Amino acid sequence: MASNHRNCPMNGHRSVNQPRTETDEDPMANFIRPDQPSRCTWALGTEVASPHHHEPLAPKPSVLPSILEAVGGTPLVKLNKIPQSYGLKCNVYVKCEFLNPGGSVKDRIGVRMVLEAERQGLLKPGCTIIEPTSGNTGIGLAMAAAARGYRCLIVMPEKMSNEKVDTLKALGAEVIRTPTEAAFDSPEGLIAVSQRLQRSIPDSVILDQYRNAGNPLAHYDGTGAEIVQQLDGRVDMVVIGTGTGGTMTGIGRKIKEACPSCQVIAADPEGSILAEPEELNRSEVSFYEVEGVGYDFLPTVLDRSVVDRWYKFNDRAALPLARRLIRDEGLLCGGSSGGNLYVALEAAKTLTEGQNCVVILPDNIRNYLTKFVSDNWMEARKFKESENCYDQKWWNNQLHSVPIDAPVTVRVDANLEDAIALMKQNHRDQLPVVDEEGTIKGVVHLPNLMSKVLNRQAKPTDPVTRAIYKQFVKVDQNDNVGRASRILEKDSFVLITNQEQSATDASSKEVLVGVLTQRALFEYISAQQQQQVAATNGNGNAE
Repeated sequence: MASNHRNCPMNGHRSVNQPRTETDEDPMANFIRPDQPSRCTWALGTEVASPHHHEPLAPKPSVLPSILEAVGGTPLVKLNKIPQSYGLKCNVYVKCEFLNPGGSVKDRIGVRMVLEAERQGLLKPGCTIIEPTSGNTGIGLAMAAAARGYRCLIVMPEKMSNEKVDTLKALGAEVIRTPTEAAFDSPEGLIAVSQRLQRSIPDSVILDQYRNAGNPLAHYDGTGAEIVQQLDGRVDMVVIGTGTGGTMTGIGRKIKEACPSCQVIAADPEGSILAEPEELNRSEVSFYEVEGVGYDFLPTVLDRSVVDRWYKFNDRAALPLARRLIRDEGLLCGGSSGGNLYVALEAAKTLTEGQNCVVILPDNIRNYLTKFVSDNWMEARKFKESENCYDQKWWNNQLHSVPIDAPVTVRVDANLEDAIALMKQNHRDQLPVVDEEGTIKGVVHLPNLMSKVLNRQAKPTDPVTRAIYKQFVKVDQNDNVGRASRILEKDSFVLITNQEQSATDASSKEVLVGVLTQRALFEYISAQQQQQVAATNGNGNAE
């Protein structure tokens, strides 16, 4: 068998029996990088026997011994309405990875990494699994940990949906959040935090999806082999999103072996640096809403040599298409599925009638019920227009017509006790956090603050950054009241901003105008409606 995955030792982290060392002076002294070059020797045509344990495809029995055996074997489903509307001539199939029991393609690697660790003696009864993840790998690992009896601790960025957090906690996992903007090699980033936890918790192990050979192996033995089998080897194009790269590497290698002429297409979000050539990664985007794809480093398990072409996508393309997959095709998938489909619709224009294109749909709708699935959320981010369905007279009034108190802010270098005192003194439930130049860095939000304090994640003497809330929406004061009202149906507040022109050059700066709350908007709308009733009655009396 070809040497498909000669991908280093299983991971570079301490085994459960190795002694711990910690350098208090330098929190990054023992940092194990997730972007070390792979020692894999795979190449097309390699004939050296694989050094890894492989799992051949096998039909599932009617009765399964545990939920872990339900992972894999997902169906291929033909798309109908969407490809036709784009004029594609080829067949477009989607690999429904969201039908895995944990809801995503990452179930495959979660189970595979746990079973491989047990087989190698790294995981034993009483061990703790720790993993840095955007959420789906964590859910797969938490599901495996629940079934196999391990404690599970997941570290994930604040950007990721609350649905993922709730699902993890329901599975018995403990969740720690890290700043979204923290770089992969930052002391505050999810990888460094995970490694510090692992050094402090006895009998713990990081399975490390970024470097673990079980990640691409799960897709070489499983996902890729299934696609080849399901289409009897007639695969002309496969479109895969890139996160850790394990899905791309495993499927790409299997496809290249079985179907040498198949085009492997990689989908990467704007703001990520995974694509080639490097010019594709040049972008002013520093944040994107689509979850689980893209990175600011090249994970060890990513083999870019299997990719024929890279395409970029953005939120504005991906999220509406994900909603179309749900509405027009009945596929209850997540936002990254829309990104993959967007790329497929571009790349598959070169395919002809009778050829087959396969698109990976990585996860399901559950994780995003309060995000892109919500009309309010989409409207808040201008991915969808707000509609004045009930012909409200105040709808198109500009926000600067709404009475808003001058903002009360707290400096980013203040302590939480200072913020609490300001909130009490000014009867506020939220305080914008600004730096010395007035740039908005986040919000101290009472519900979030209460949760942090009650769960011992912050104390009053901590800096405000320990309890900073970033899931807020900013709206320009020249926007209409209608859009703000749609946002405030769900959110308790929005920040009102304005673009202030520089006196010295042509640049502009975002300036905080105030905080609009549900109560303030309700009082404004009530007053507007009373005025409208009074005007109508006055006109009636005059007639």
